[in-house]
Amino acid sequence: MIVSDSSQPIARFFAGARAITPILMGVIPFAMIIGVVAVDSGLPATMGSAMSLIVYAGAAQFLIMQLLGANSAWWVIALAAWIINLRFMLYSASLALHIKNLPLKWKVPLAYLISDQAYGVSIIEFDKDSGQHHKHWFYFGASLVMWMAFQTGTLIGALLGAQLPESWSLDFAFPLMFTALLIPSIKNRFMLLAAVVSGVVAVLGHGLPYSLNLPLAIGAGIAAGLFSQKGSDQ
Repeated sequence: MIVSDSSQPIARFFAGARAITPILMGVIPFAMIIGVVAVDSGLPATMGSAMSLIVYAGAAQFLIMQLLGANSAWWVIALAAWIINLRFMLYSASLALHIKNLPLKWKVPLAYLISDQAYGVSIIEFDKDSGQHHKHWFYFGASLVMWMAFQTGTLIGALLGAQLPESWSLDFAFPLMFTALLIPSIKNRFMLLAAVVSGVVAVLGHGLPYSLNLPLAIGAGIAAGLFSQKGSDQ
C-alpha cells in the first residue's frame, strides 16, 4: 500500500511516540520523585508542578530543590542549574544537523521539548537512515509524549507528597531509564570507550559542587571517543 505524503508526518509522529513509550516506565517514577522532593523542600504542590512546566529538566529540578531546601544563594542555584544543563547544548548541536532547515515556529517548541530521553530515541532513529523524511515529526512525537508523561508524574508526586510509601523505592527509575537509552546507542568500540570513560569520570567526580562531575564526564567521554577514532584513522 502506498502511503500519501500528507499522511507521512502523522505516521512519523506516532513512530516517535511508540519509540519512547517503553522508557516511560522509568520516566514517570522519576518525575514522581521530583514532585515529592518539591513538596518536601517547602514548595506548594502547584509551584512544584509549575517548575516542571518552566524548567523541564529533571536533574536540574532535583538539584534546585535540594539547594532551595538548604537555603542556598540564588546565584548558586542558577549557576548549578546552568552547569547541569550544559548537556542540552550538545543535544541541540547534534539535532541541528537533522532539523536545521525548519522554520522558527518549529524550532522554538522543539527546543523547549528537548530532553535526554527524546533526544536519545530520536538520534538512534536518525542514525539508521540519515536521508529519511519528516524527522522533526518523529522527534516531536517522542518529545511531546515524554513531556506529557513527565508533567503527569510530577503532578502526581507533588499532590501525593510524603504519602508515597518508601517501600516503592522509586529511585531505581533514574539509572534504569538512562541505561535503556545508553545500550542501543553503543554501536562501535569508540562509543563504548566514550561511555566507559564518561561513567568512570562521573563516579569519581561524585560529590563535586554544583554537579560538576556531569559536564566533566561529558567532556572526558567526547575527548576519549574522538582521540581513539582519530588514532585508528592514522
